[in-house]
Amino acid sequence: MLGKTANGLYWMYRYLERSENTARLIETGQRIALSQSGGRESEWRSIVEAAGVSAGFDATHEAATKDTAVDWMLRSRANPSSILSCIGAARTNARMVRAALTHEVWESVNSAYMTATSILSRKVTERDLPKTLGAIRRCTALVRGATHGTMMRNDIYNFARIGTFLERADNTARILDVKYYVLLPSVSFVGSPVDNVQWETILRSVSGYGGYRLAYGNNPNPRDIAQFLVLDRRFPRSIAFCTHKLRDNLDHLALDYGGRMPSLERIERYEQKNRAQTIDGVFEYGLHEFIQKVLTQISGLSGQIEIDYRFYE
Repeated sequence: MLGKTANGLYWMYRYLERSENTARLIETGQRIALSQSGGRESEWRSIVEAAGVSAGFDATHEAATKDTAVDWMLRSRANPSSILSCIGAARTNARMVRAALTHEVWESVNSAYMTATSILSRKVTERDLPKTLGAIRRCTALVRGATHGTMMRNDIYNFARIGTFLERADNTARILDVKYYVLLPSVSFVGSPVDNVQWETILRSVSGYGGYRLAYGNNPNPRDIAQFLVLDRRFPRSIAFCTHKLRDNLDHLALDYGGRMPSLERIERYEQKNRAQTIDGVFEYGLHEFIQKVLTQISGLSGQIEIDYRFYE
């Protein structure tokens, strides 16, 4: 496969996953706002920071209010990571690699673009926000379903999945990090009912509440939630699950192309370290510090994949 085609597939699926993840972050902000007393706006500053778009936001806004933060993350064309920008970029990449996609996948991407363009053509009201975010998530789910149901399990599929799981691991890490520099107004709240509610908010933001209850029971606690989102390989949005799938897909590419690339060796090292990790060790190291390390590893792996498979040649 040409590096340009691999690059288009990889980024098409990264952008689609990012659009859904941005919707999840906005939903997290909504839930946080409902759980806070006094109507605090400061959590929206932290949501913008967690999304990694604070630099562009600060250049065009004086303060991070709910209205400005949501509009920036939802539909601003000046923000390359807004939902509208991401779905537009996904469609652009899909057009570049149209011959590598099935008809069903192309149609679902095109439909997602038309839906997003329509519902985000004007500022979304607070009343309509849940419905809008739900529509975005359904659009990306349709693309995912078409991919699973119609695509050959070859190098095309593997580059698509690598983009998906890199972006998903990055998002789960960012949502977890929200807990530490967004939610608690002071250290005195640690272990309080407010703290527990906020941990449950994080769990719900990645659609993990039902799976958590099946695995750990009906009494959520911070240690088990962190275990579930970081180290549990059964949950499809956990960091460990995403790492395992990345290793699988890079391994398949090695078999397809007849050679092991540095990116495969790198993800194997990450997965080996994760398997030896315990959640008590993560907390002892510092969850925030651990998450920052994970984000650095994801960024490094992404760069190595681009080099290994000559994305820009």
